[in-house]
Amino acid sequence: MTDNARARKLADRIQVVVAETLDRRIKDPRLGFVTITDARVTGDLREATVFYTVYGDDEERAASAAALESAKGVLRSEVGRQTGVRFTPTLAFVPDALPDNARTIEDLLDKARAKDAEVREVSTGKTYAGEADPYRKPGDEGYEEDAEADDEAASGTGSGSRSGAGEDDAAKADEGGVAPAGDDTDGAAAK
Repeated sequence: MTDNARARKLADRIQVVVAETLDRRIKDPRLGFVTITDARVTGDLREATVFYTVYGDDEERAASAAALESAKGVLRSEVGRQTGVRFTPTLAFVPDALPDNARTIEDLLDKARAKDAEVREVSTGKTYAGEADPYRKPGDEGYEEDAEADDEAASGTGSGSRSGAGEDDAAKADEGGVAPAGDDTDGAAAK
């Protein structure tokens, strides 16, 4: 059985240790502006995946990835020394897709802003197809008549009520017609 809380605690500690070690001990000139964004450890605490981002172009990302791979042994020994676990997890460095996702979202938001501005330009100077406020308010003519019609419909006393509808449906089923789908009172007798 795995202890997820222990794995998460170890992952947080590995993230801090790797970031500090990269900042203080690793002097590789290929290592650019690397930020350790996250770390995850498997349930058996044997493997750790460290996510990172690099500020720069594709060439600097590739150089930083090579520098991280070459410094993997030093980083793993430092993680083992500072965490004190029985088995030091192996480290795998994975570039984080967070900046790419953020860039994609920003592009989509820019497109949405442009569309909103276009709609705003088209709608300037235009008028409503009907009235600006299509809802009736107390005091308008015909408001009282509509309120009375709504009250009659709600109470079931108006001309549109369906009193006795169940009896009509049962009669249709007896005559060989099809009973409504929601009516299962006489459906068994009609079959």
